[in-house]
Amino acid sequence: MNEIASPGQLRLAYARWALVTVPAIVFLGFLSGKLANSGYGNRWFAALAKPDLIPPGWAFGVAWTILYVLMALAFAIVLHARGAKGRGQAVRIFLLQLVLNLGWSPLFFRAHQVDQALILIIVLFALVAVTTALFWRVRRGAGLLLLPYLCWLAFAAYLNYEIGRLNPDAESLGKPALQTQI
Repeated sequence: MNEIASPGQLRLAYARWALVTVPAIVFLGFLSGKLANSGYGNRWFAALAKPDLIPPGWAFGVAWTILYVLMALAFAIVLHARGAKGRGQAVRIFLLQLVLNLGWSPLFFRAHQVDQALILIIVLFALVAVTTALFWRVRRGAGLLLLPYLCWLAFAAYLNYEIGRLNPDAESLGKPALQTQI
């Protein structure tokens, strides 16, 4: 019974991880955005001056869905790499950056904390850069799958910065939804 797993068995084991990670991470991303009332349907956000380079509303949903799928596939690759050096640390840092990722929308769209959201996204960018490097060491493909996420975060940080610059009074434009009294 000292047989090495066949390539088919290895693919099946990876597929099992992906069948858990992809729906879970996509759902968590969707839930974070939905609970935060993110996007152009948010009256506070709709009232803000926006930079010229901001994409149309539908592009954010498409981009984040693709990014969450890529993140989940990369995570599945690392989870599947049992015994790989640095795997445990890569998993921990990935989960930490995921928590920060899921916290950005409520901070920005729900609490209207534009400046704090910018700080959060800068910290998130740094953690994703570390995660990308750690994933790369575990499995090169996993690191490559995080590169679009890293690029999008840089663009999102630019948008966050510009919204703050164009709307210095953004936090006072409306009562944050987190503090609304019913």
